[in-house]
Amino acid sequence: MNKPYKILVVDDEPDLEPLMLQRMRRHIRAGRYSFVFARNGLEALDRLNEEGNIDMVLSDINMPQMDGLTLLEQIPKVDPNIRSVIISAYGDMKNIRTAMNRGAFDFVTKPVDFKDLQITIERTLAHMMEWREALSYRDKLVSIQNELEVASRIQQSILPSEFPDDLRYQVYGNMEPARDVGGDFFDIMLLDEGQIGLAIADVSDKGVPAALFMMSCRTLLKGVAIGLTDPGAVLGEVNDLLHEDNETMLFVTVLYAVYNPATGEFTYASGGHDAPLLIRSDGTVSLLPLTDGIALGVAPELEYKQHKIELSPGDTVVLYTDGVTEAQNTDGSAFQVDGLHQIFAGSSSYLKAREGTDLVFEKVREFMGEASQFDDITCLTLHRDT
Repeated sequence: MNKPYKILVVDDEPDLEPLMLQRMRRHIRAGRYSFVFARNGLEALDRLNEEGNIDMVLSDINMPQMDGLTLLEQIPKVDPNIRSVIISAYGDMKNIRTAMNRGAFDFVTKPVDFKDLQITIERTLAHMMEWREALSYRDKLVSIQNELEVASRIQQSILPSEFPDDLRYQVYGNMEPARDVGGDFFDIMLLDEGQIGLAIADVSDKGVPAALFMMSCRTLLKGVAIGLTDPGAVLGEVNDLLHEDNETMLFVTVLYAVYNPATGEFTYASGGHDAPLLIRSDGTVSLLPLTDGIALGVAPELEYKQHKIELSPGDTVVLYTDGVTEAQNTDGSAFQVDGLHQIFAGSSSYLKAREGTDLVFEKVREFMGEASQFDDITCLTLHRDT
């Protein structure tokens, strides 16, 4: 059962208290109202501080020691969410206007019509509840916004800020977060024998849980990649580690590749992630074959197959998340993989890694127009120079 609304009645007339209790007895018995009484504004302030949880103040204007108009100025200092109703002499518009200017929600006139008073009380309480609900929503929105800001900082903190400087190849990545922080990330790892590891991933869900899961995934991926050379084995090990104690039931799609600049070998494995785009030096564009692995964190002891190709000088590989292919325009149409094909079809071998990544973002934004971005857009491009 809900607690009764607590109403503070402030009036120096001694007969008002028994009369109020008698006329409102049905609502008191029903547990709708409970009443607290004070003889003047000073007593009312004491009651407000002593009682707590006062929902509404019903106050006369003319009282000794502190009048009702002065009391109206003091009430917000105790609790700005309390709603006040003034009892005024009939036709006293000057005091009524002053009371309304000082924060009174409504007024009733003397002699008090208790039926009208009860209607006024209900209207005032309804407004108060709507106000409190609005404040609750505001607090929740502030909390959500704070959470998203934390998640955004986590997300940005793990992205590479510097890229390898090597005459044999170029690599460049970028991530543009959506309004609601998702779980995209990319990473570049310097491995033994001059090889590099390239990872791009998309965590399910949004907010702080996704950001924390993303950080765990990135840390595990980096740690495992140092000790294992095969991308398939790396994904298998990371999957088992993520699945342990995965109380949040989150998962992550990952494409992890190892590039050997000395030979041009590009070996990759996919855990439920989109197929990379290969742009040959002659402008031919194709999707690399998928390796049929499922997202990491779903089930333990999974096997992840890997595939190997050889990049020739001038070739480019583009890794991306579904924020690229599923970006929508104002008509609701998606960019799709065809959009990626069209970006690079006939591209020159002189298209460098940063140019390729920047071109993806440029064309996706151009396609979206005024449409909102609902998912992170992430792209990581590798280009072989020699």
